[in-house]
Amino acid sequence: MNAPENTVKPGKIMLVGLGPGSQDHLTARARAAIAEADTVIGYVTYIRLVADLVEGKEVIKKAMTEELDRAIEALDRARQGKKVALISSGDAGVYGMAGPTFEVLFQAGWTPPDGENGEIEVEIIPGASALNTCAALVGAPLTHDFCAISLSDLLTPWPTIARRLDAVAYADFVVALYNPKSGRRTQQIVEAQRIFLRHRDPQTPVAIVKSGYRPKQRIELTTLEKMNEADIGMLSTVLIGNSNTFIQHGLMVTPRGYANKYAVEEGERNTRDGEQAGRSLSTGLGGWVATIQASGRSAAELAAEYRLPEDYIAAVLQSEYLPDTAEDEEGGN
Repeated sequence: MNAPENTVKPGKIMLVGLGPGSQDHLTARARAAIAEADTVIGYVTYIRLVADLVEGKEVIKKAMTEELDRAIEALDRARQGKKVALISSGDAGVYGMAGPTFEVLFQAGWTPPDGENGEIEVEIIPGASALNTCAALVGAPLTHDFCAISLSDLLTPWPTIARRLDAVAYADFVVALYNPKSGRRTQQIVEAQRIFLRHRDPQTPVAIVKSGYRPKQRIELTTLEKMNEADIGMLSTVLIGNSNTFIQHGLMVTPRGYANKYAVEEGERNTRDGEQAGRSLSTGLGGWVATIQASGRSAAELAAEYRLPEDYIAAVLQSEYLPDTAEDEEGGN
């Protein structure tokens, strides 16, 4: 008779996004994952946010800069057959623990389980990122195109960060700045402001949200010119509007663009001259191409007017585009 094999069933790593920190905004799946976990691992501040949910469990607290150590601990416990909740504030995949954990797993030779290889299971449990939650507190600043940039240069060279800041400032994105300032990193937000002022009006609206949905929440609405007079720290998210963003009645709003197509008068929606509901704008791709191709102007002149690369304009001038005939849903919401 063969002796039973002394094997341990592979455990599981659950990468849990806590959202902003308020348990009112913790998803049901995140709450359930923490409940089913044997071990909870996280930055000490994040552990504190869910202190009442981790009683009776093995809790491993790590410092702010020990992300790889957290991932290594999670892998070690999962190899012991445990279910591990590795927690992040916001979303685990947005400047969170998902990336470092996969790096550690891949370096250890891990492959996703397929029912036969007996590997550790990994589940990513999303949570609302600071970008979403801070926007909700100040109005609707993200209704049009936006992006996020971290000002932390602990792992990313400053020239890389500066190039990204310059590109999005020039391109008129609404921008959420993560990790804007700390006790030692105080100049990065100053340089970010300098770069933005090269391309944006000094009166561009800015919202600064500190500790959103937590007891010490603080919200300040200001301008690009004055934003560095505000209280900004590591627990802050800075939202910089685009050229159309405005503040009214204490709310920061970025228009989606409906005014380009519709005139709303007395509660009725009327299409502007030259525009059609469900079709691209007259200045959309097809209309714009037709306009520049009929203009007789050089690629260099058009590139200067539209702030686009000359070689791109030259290629468009030589291209053929079909007219816009398909009906599209507007808004994408």
